[in-house]
Amino acid sequence: MEKPTKIQTSSHARQLALIAVVAAIYVVITTLIKPLSYGAIQFRVSEALNHLAVFNKRYIWALTLGVFIANMSSSLGPIDMIVGTLGTLVMTTMTYFATRRIKSLKLKLVVSTLIDTAMMWVVAAELYFVLKAPFWITFGTVAIGEFAALVLGAVLFYLINKYIDLTV
Repeated sequence: MEKPTKIQTSSHARQLALIAVVAAIYVVITTLIKPLSYGAIQFRVSEALNHLAVFNKRYIWALTLGVFIANMSSSLGPIDMIVGTLGTLVMTTMTYFATRRIKSLKLKLVVSTLIDTAMMWVVAAELYFVLKAPFWITFGTVAIGEFAALVLGAVLFYLINKYIDLTV
């Protein structure tokens, strides 16, 4: 195996740094508004970052790591770390593959919003099994919060992408 060149090494380091920064931003946002970030009725603003998966697959790992770390402070403990993390991994992977051939950023963001909102069944199921929360009501409240965060994120990333190329 060849030794990586300086350019390859710096590119790899840049990728890791971007993953770490996005994960940290996710954790900080979730932690700052912790009372709104957990439970059957939640508005986890950091979920707006899920749209990053439409730009580059590296963000799948960033978001998954961010959720894992953020869920360490969840009152549900290890179960939320596992279920929430796996849910995010699946959700953002689905988003990446569903949108990678779509040219329109607006359409990518719509598809991302729909997938991520629909995937809130995972959170509703977790809360149903762990807290005995009513599934459909919980799905509705969590999905509404997710949808709101994603609409906010879609507008934000649409505007940011006009000035910063998030694909590189």
